Amino acid sequence: MHTGMETEPVLYLGIDGGGSKCRARVTGAGREGVGVAGPANPFQNLTQTCESIQQAAELALADAGLPADALGKLVAGAGLAGVNIPRVREQLLAWRHPFSALYLTDDIQIAFLGAHGGEEGAVIVAGTGSVGYSSLNGGLSIGAHGFPFADKGSGAWLGLKALEAALLTLDDLGPATALLPALEEELQARGLDLVGAMAGAGQQDYGRLAPRVLAVAEAGDAVAVAIVREGVNYLEQVAKRFLARGHSHFCLLGGLAARLLPWLGEKTLQCLQPPRGQPDEGALLYARQCHGGVITRESGRGC
Repeated sequence: MHTGMETEPVLYLGIDGGGSKCRARVTGAGREGVGVAGPANPFQNLTQTCESIQQAAELALADAGLPADALGKLVAGAGLAGVNIPRVREQLLAWRHPFSALYLTDDIQIAFLGAHGGEEGAVIVAGTGSVGYSSLNGGLSIGAHGFPFADKGSGAWLGLKALEAALLTLDDLGPATALLPALEEELQARGLDLVGAMAGAGQQDYGRLAPRVLAVAEAGDAVAVAIVREGVNYLEQVAKRFLARGHSHFCLLGGLAARLLPWLGEKTLQCLQPPRGQPDEGALLYARQCHGGVITRESGRGC
């Protein structure tokens, strides 16, 4: 029955936050837009994460042709690296965000939702960090312990291992490797000045070294090849665990996925399947799944 009252369409925001960038997708009212801002890993930098989320959301609104004041109408679902750590999650829950509601989960959850559309499946993410998730039998998450403690096979891990190898070469304690001049060029530092160049560096900084490491490995450098193979072997071991749980296929996601494909074994490649969608689309799905009833700031403190 028509009551004469118009219902304002809900605007949804999906946030994919990681160690290198924050990607936001807005949809609703017949509009869609995407915005990309800086890193959003609250385990590494909480203040920067909050700033990146808001900036990415504002850029997405602008891309969708929506006014800036629509920020307060957004129902947001955010998947963030590091939010699985209780202390980090509590800090984010205390953030007085600018949205109508904010539902928090970790980055692997939205990657899974985007890749499989909410159906059963398994995903492995290899980007600045690394993590795997299987939805069967109650779910199983592998990794996500944070850099430098874990994240094996990730961009940050590759960068750290390459720097370690380069320093061993400098001390004549390791084999000669083209990683040394490659990192010297990347960091514009020579010899032990590499240490100074990376002093206080975080996950994102080490992740930026990954393309250099992969390029040196692709050129055949034995030390770089060994590092890449060690990382890929870890990712393949994660895949084997998921296959043993009953999955026939899995999705490989993240910024390094395409570069790592040539390093995967034939059996692993046979079990790969393309994702249905991207993590920011999974974050939108998560927001829709969590949202219901009257929207308030408090109602958005987690799903």
